[in-house]
Formats: sequence, C-alpha cells, structure tokens
Amino acid sequence: MTTTVEAGTPPVGKSPSGSARGARHRTGRIHRVGLPYLLLLPALLLELLVHLVPMVIGIVMSFKELTQFYIRDWGAAPWSALANYKVSVDFDAPVGEALLHSFLVTVAFTLLSVGLCWLIGTAAAVFMQDTFRGRGLLRALFLVPYALPVYAAVITWVFMFQHDNGLVNHVLHDQLGLTDKRSFWLIGDNSFIALLTVSVWKGWPFAFLIVMAGLQNIPRELYEAAALDGAGVWQQIRRITLPSLRPVNQVLVLVLFLWTFNDFNTPFVLFGRTAPEAADLVSVHIYQASFVTWNFGTGSAMSVLLLLFLLLVTGGYLRLTSRGRRAAP
Repeated sequence: MTTTVEAGTPPVGKSPSGSARGARHRTGRIHRVGLPYLLLLPALLLELLVHLVPMVIGIVMSFKELTQFYIRDWGAAPWSALANYKVSVDFDAPVGEALLHSFLVTVAFTLLSVGLCWLIGTAAAVFMQDTFRGRGLLRALFLVPYALPVYAAVITWVFMFQHDNGLVNHVLHDQLGLTDKRSFWLIGDNSFIALLTVSVWKGWPFAFLIVMAGLQNIPRELYEAAALDGAGVWQQIRRITLPSLRPVNQVLVLVLFLWTFNDFNTPFVLFGRTAPEAADLVSVHIYQASFVTWNFGTGSAMSVLLLLFLLLVTGGYLRLTSRGRRAAP
C-alpha cells in the first residue's frame, strides 16, 4: 500500500502557521533590538553636528597659520605643523608665559571654588535633613542662584561690585567699617575674590541639590542606632554620612571641576572682553587669543591643549576613584 503526498504539502513536523509565527518572532525581535538605537539616532546626529564636528574643525585649525587674513577662507590658510603648539608651551616667550599664568590662576580658582561649593552645599544639605517649620521655603530659596540665568545673576553682581554705589562697598565700608576705603572689585587683585564669590554663590546650590538627593538613600536607622550608642552629631557625619555619600561626592566633584575649569560666561560677563590679570582664566584667555588678537591658530592650539589636560585629569580621577571603590570593604 503506497501513500501519495500532494504537491505543496509542508514537510512532516512543520506547518504554515508555525513558519509564519517564527518569521513574526524574528521580525519582532529585530524591531525590539533596533528600536532603542533608532530612537537614539537623532540625539547622536545632533551631538555629531554640535560637538564633534566643531571639535574636529578646531583640531584642524590648530595646525594652520590662521590669522585675520584668512577669515573669509580659513581652508586656504597655510599649514604650520606644530608651530602653534610650540608657541603655546614656550613658557619663556610672552605667549607661553601668559598662558602658564592663566593656567595657574584657573587651577587655584577651580580648587577653591569646587571646595567651597562642596563644603557649603554639604553643610546646607545636612542641615536640611531635620524637619522644621519653613524647610520647604528655605530649600526653594537655596536653589534660586542655581535657577537664575547666568547673565542675569552675574550682571546683578556687577552692579553690586561697583566702586562708588555698589552694595558690597556700602556694606563693608559704610556700614560695617571693615575697610579703610572703598575697594575696586572688578579690577586689580580683588577681581579674583569677586570672581570666586560669584562662582561659589552660583555653584553651591547644585552641590546642595545633589548631596540632598544622596542623603535620601541613607537609612535613618543608622543614625538612630548611632545615637543610642552615644555617637554625637560630628561622629555621625564622619562615620555614616560622609562614607555613605562617597559615590555621590565622587561624581559631584568631577562635574563641578569640569564646569568650573571651563567656565566662560561668569568671567566674561563680570569683566568683559579683557579680564584682569588676577582673574585671567584659561577660557577667557583663549577667547582673547582667538577673537581679540585674531590668531585663531594659536587659540585653537590652546583649546586642544586644554582638552588634553582635562582628559588626563578626568581619566586619572576616574582611575583613582575606581581603585578606591575596589579597595573599600
């Protein structure tokens, strides 16, 4: 007895419906895997256009003798190889000496600003952990400097630092009598203090916000147990708060460092196109080298050197903090 199989009959163990379900499953899996990348594509394209393309152009410009004579057609500027970098790092020449001075001022300013922002923000966040009347209003007031637009906030400080009719001199000299005469805050050596004051006033609310969010993850039972064991407030902060906030502080310090070291808006609005020597930050110095002296090749080389420095500091910091996390019990 023979059995005939009609033409078009699927093989044994398979059916048209099973094959269709398998194809739909594979298509759905491809869609699920590819959808996140498809959603990220607009952001990646914008990142490419806004950051990466100008960065590549700036690196190319750093190898060119690009001055005001080639503004209309910067591609026609002659190649200078490493000449712009040699001029920038020649600390015995005027250009390199000025860049080194600006770099040292920026390092001192960044360390002081980041340290004070972290200290004030952490103290305010710890203080705000206790419940008291008006805490919500006080939290909102603390965040006002961070929420204000940079230009509006810094321009307000410019009026406050005025020599004749500024609020700072009125309080320090006229009311409190702490100074012998009215001080110049926007020129001379006091410009560094003025810049540091504005930077800390503008930056510490961010540290306050981040630390306050990190404190929410610390169980209150730890503080209650420590209090029962006789630990005081400072011992609780030292033994519980700071160790628990270590991951948060590591990210916070790095972000504050990068923001402060690259800050351009604050000194530019505070002092104008030409900053005083005591407050000559690298960002403003590069702007002056590029748009005031019209030497875009040297300015681009300085920008690349700044980028390399920040990459080295960031890589070293991340390596150091990751090693500390692995060594922690």
